[in-house]
Amino acid sequence: MNKGYMGKILMADLGTGLIEDIVIPETVYKNYLAGMGLGAYQLYNQIPAGAAPLGPENILGFVAGLLTGSGSYFSGRWMAVGKSPLTGGWGESNCGGNFAPAIKRCGYDGIFFKGVSETPVYLTIQDGKAKLCDASHVWGRDTVETELLLMKEIGGKKKARVVCIGPAGEKCSLIAGISNDRGRMAARSGLGAVMGAKKLKAVVLSGSEKISVHDKVEIRRLSRKCKKYVKWQPPFVSGPLTAWVGALMRFLPTQLAMDGMLYKIMLKKWGTVSMNQMSVEIGDAPIKNWKGTNRDFGPDKSAAVNPDAIIAHQKRKYHCYSCPLGCGGICTVKGKHPETHKPEYETVLSLGGLCMNADADSIFYLNEMLNRAGMDTISVGGTVAFAMECYEAGLITTADTDGLELTWGNTDAIVALIRKMIKREGIGDLLADGVKRAAEKLGEDAAAFAVHAGGQELPMHDGRNDPGFALHYSVEPAPGRHNTGSQLYYEMYRLWKKNKNLPKPWLLYFKGRKYKTNRKKAVMAVACGQYMNVLNGAGVCMFGAFIGADRIPVSEWLNAATGWDKTLEQYMEIGERIQAVKQLFNCKHGIRPETFMPNQRTSGHPPLTQGANKGRRAILEPVIRDYYELLGWDVHTGKPTSETVRRLNVN
Repeated sequence: MNKGYMGKILMADLGTGLIEDIVIPETVYKNYLAGMGLGAYQLYNQIPAGAAPLGPENILGFVAGLLTGSGSYFSGRWMAVGKSPLTGGWGESNCGGNFAPAIKRCGYDGIFFKGVSETPVYLTIQDGKAKLCDASHVWGRDTVETELLLMKEIGGKKKARVVCIGPAGEKCSLIAGISNDRGRMAARSGLGAVMGAKKLKAVVLSGSEKISVHDKVEIRRLSRKCKKYVKWQPPFVSGPLTAWVGALMRFLPTQLAMDGMLYKIMLKKWGTVSMNQMSVEIGDAPIKNWKGTNRDFGPDKSAAVNPDAIIAHQKRKYHCYSCPLGCGGICTVKGKHPETHKPEYETVLSLGGLCMNADADSIFYLNEMLNRAGMDTISVGGTVAFAMECYEAGLITTADTDGLELTWGNTDAIVALIRKMIKREGIGDLLADGVKRAAEKLGEDAAAFAVHAGGQELPMHDGRNDPGFALHYSVEPAPGRHNTGSQLYYEMYRLWKKNKNLPKPWLLYFKGRKYKTNRKKAVMAVACGQYMNVLNGAGVCMFGAFIGADRIPVSEWLNAATGWDKTLEQYMEIGERIQAVKQLFNCKHGIRPETFMPNQRTSGHPPLTQGANKGRRAILEPVIRDYYELLGWDVHTGKPTSETVRRLNVN
């Protein structure tokens, strides 16, 4: 088979112990690609309506992209998929590291689990043989310990690759994630809790099957061509100066459309932490549980996490599989961690500015602690900030916290509270399932401080700065995500360069234009969503895609891998189909789209009275209606219409 995909998945029933191969028809790949598309197809058809997310009928999948192992760049992403215990609907989590090619080298495009084991187990595939093994000796261990022990246990000539949960997943924390490569996290949607409920500690893969493609020579040619964009690296400003660049951008009445090559330069130099101070200054980073501003967390505080200060601890760059960019890093913190992953932007700002914590050492410490526990740093930061505001309002007292004073910026209290969340001790048990559940238990007054979309805590990108983020937080089948689209992302994707039907953004425009509601905003959002589904079906990294669709040849790579002859527009129609199936999954499970609308403060209702986002409001309702209409979804229910289902040939 010279198609890029393996043509089958593995299904393991943890209740019965039955493991079987399932052949996937070629038409499924043509309609859904692999990766998330294949996952959406399987879960929509296989999980019955009303299935409990932590029950035996839920199915958890690990899927690799169609381009993974093909020789194309940026194609090392894998995804965990399942019914989310946080939202009750479609759940997905995207991750890098080294696990994606291991799935395909074992002969599969995806590995799925149903049922619940009576005792802790892990699945291993070695030399083409899959089996369930006792995991009682690693149950209770953290993710790094588990990975190292199981890699040693499996042995063999080929290095095994492992995904696993830590104590947070074992205790079914609804904000638990799944780890690979000692701390690369598939953190969102609470899918670590699904794994824990199934008593599935880990998946260990060691395979050597060939991943064949239609035209390897063409893939290599395309990869060489795109590498020149990655290699181009002119000098750039120092880390501390990024704050002043952000301040200048804040004061200017106009802004330029963002070319992803600029962000690539920053990513290659510092990684995602390049945006730490700049995002605070321009109003992109939410502060003090979304009620604060850049004035509360100004340069005097954010200086501790400037890009240079973070990478001062970096001993070497970290590259995910097939990535020529290397935005990750392996760091050392003297006296604390001999080796740890560099914290990402989302981690730094959620555990930093969102909680008013200006202690960089604590952020490194918490990042490692949460990676080992297997817990989502974004959700943890959002939950701690929520608890702090509840404490400030008197809804939580020291009697509830075992004496912890949850005042803004109290680093010691933040660290102690997160330890309690991991262990589910005291108030940590209340908070370990995220802000929505905690607010429900604390009472009606706490709801005003609970920042989430349908149960999912929001990431560190403020819709008052870019209303495109607020829109996507509200309409995506997996809500509250920053990695699908925004007005900024649309500019960087440069899709209009290859799809002439899409609008070209203004090169220079007044900032007020971002807040005007019109149908063009919905067109841009739909395009972002469709393209991201293509990327997730192909296994391509968003950061690579930011360089631009005319520079990162995703559709050409797919054609060379499969032998197809599709345009970008045709691939985006596949992306539209994937989007429809994910939304149909939500409808099947009784999810109402209006429940995904985040806390009103996050879109400027009421608007802030000072700081970078002073007076700004994102008006979402008209754009949401246009978004649904453009996709062929009912504007009232958000359900894809029967005509749309027929047009897209959803099955």
